[in-house]
Amino acid sequence: MEGLGYFAIAALVFVAITIAKGVRIVPQGEEWIVERLGKYHGTLKPGLNLIIPYLDVVRYKLVTKDIILDVQEQEVITKDNAVILTNAIAFIKITDPIKAVYGVTDFSEAIRNMIMTTLRSIIGEMNLDEALTNRDKIKARLREGVADEAIDWGLTVKSVEIQDIKPSQSMQKAMEAQASAERERKAMVTKAEGTKQSTILNAEAQLQEARLQAEAQITLADASAEAIKRVAAAIGTEDAPMRYMLGEKYIHAIGNLAKSDNAKTVLIPADIQETLRGILGRKG
Repeated sequence: MEGLGYFAIAALVFVAITIAKGVRIVPQGEEWIVERLGKYHGTLKPGLNLIIPYLDVVRYKLVTKDIILDVQEQEVITKDNAVILTNAIAFIKITDPIKAVYGVTDFSEAIRNMIMTTLRSIIGEMNLDEALTNRDKIKARLREGVADEAIDWGLTVKSVEIQDIKPSQSMQKAMEAQASAERERKAMVTKAEGTKQSTILNAEAQLQEARLQAEAQITLADASAEAIKRVAAAIGTEDAPMRYMLGEKYIHAIGNLAKSDNAKTVLIPADIQETLRGILGRKG
């Protein structure tokens, strides 16, 4: 009797384990792949599902919600041989669980490597400036590049975002040095342009001054000529008035010389009387 009791208990345990193995409750947002004797048998949907214990085995549990894949940072060489660092993030969804588990060994790793390879190829066709300023263009081409392969693996690539794209540290130093040299060049050009403009303005000022002086001399010469004409017209053929004017100016000049603060001694010609007689036209 005691042996029968143990047998009954063992049978009950076996039945309980069998029922537990045959009943599967799949959470919402997941699908489970069932194999029977090593071969695909069916897909369990969310909710209560029954399988044959010991023959059927739940081999894969797949998430049917959007999956976020982080693509690690990598070095990429541009068309002009510049090294930049870039990483990305992808949003994918499993649309065919059978292809996702039997079409590729690890669909997450496959998509991640596909994105990295495609990203290197796209940026490799661009110059540094173009790669740094065309993030949307890179994103669009990247999504197109991996979408077809993803379909073969039962996946849909909903979006691929470029998280960061920047020059490497060595490139940043080179760019900073280039920017500094460009600023110095512009400063030198600005300074040279200022010197050039200053020289031109000085030359123009000197030219204008020379023109004004020349015009003034011409004006004075014209005035002197006019004065001489008028004096000549007033004097006529008589030379006495002219001699009188010359004598007056001669005496006036000697007087100014005597009044000068710097003139301590005034020399008067010994023959001043004769000089005056000559100027005035008198005979001794």
